[in-house]
Amino acid sequence: MMPMTSIGNEAVNPLKIVVLNPKGGSGKTTIATNLAAYFAQAGHRTVLLDFDSQGSSTRWLSKRPEERPAIHGVAMYESHAGVTRSFATRVPADTQMVIVDTPAALAKYDFVDMTRGADKILMPVLPSDIDIHAATRCIADLLLIAKIPRNENRLAIVANRVKRNTIVFRSLMRFLDSLDIPVAAVLRDSQNYIRASERGLGVHELVKSQAKPELEHWQSLVAWLLEPSRRDVPDELFSLVGAPSDANEPAAASHPTDPATEPSRF
Repeated sequence: MMPMTSIGNEAVNPLKIVVLNPKGGSGKTTIATNLAAYFAQAGHRTVLLDFDSQGSSTRWLSKRPEERPAIHGVAMYESHAGVTRSFATRVPADTQMVIVDTPAALAKYDFVDMTRGADKILMPVLPSDIDIHAATRCIADLLLIAKIPRNENRLAIVANRVKRNTIVFRSLMRFLDSLDIPVAAVLRDSQNYIRASERGLGVHELVKSQAKPELEHWQSLVAWLLEPSRRDVPDELFSLVGAPSDANEPAAASHPTDPATEPSRF
């Protein structure tokens, strides 16, 4: 159980966002690290839990510049001699946001543990036949085994690394259109994610003019994440509208998004 945190005069649980897809290479770490950077940059006390034994999120954190807003990382895959797992993996008491990067090849019965206490679950899906097939099974397991109700608005899809003018992209969107699951965002295939990752940054921390398309695409994703979840959270936690894109620039203004990037419930 996550520790309670105080916001204003109210004590609440931190908002827990789980990024999950047992299919390797779907972009879980990219989404998890960018979310952590986004919320940290917005002033929320953020924890990044890395369950993947490859330690990609942990390596990303090790590259993060000291002048950037701090993110507390926990390598959940490590063993700690002489202490209990709960003690070794505890998060700071004032945590407001918890981002969970889950491993690939996750057994379907592990979904229960990974999603326990999650307020939002994001499932990245790539535009390929293999990934679409894997996504079908993953969604079924989340609904039937992890018991994630559709009507609580806790589960959403992120169409990831897309190239819009392709047949496979249209196939992906037809597949997503057949689901009763919201599509929180459509993220394009961009080198900006690689540039940011190499520096321990999120795309929102790149120069605004360089990453403007990514900033627009993330608007819908953050909007869905910050919708009221199954438990009450004070308004202060949902005050984020934009995040600084450059250390010397003010917060980015909202940009209009095209209809394909807006969250939709099919």
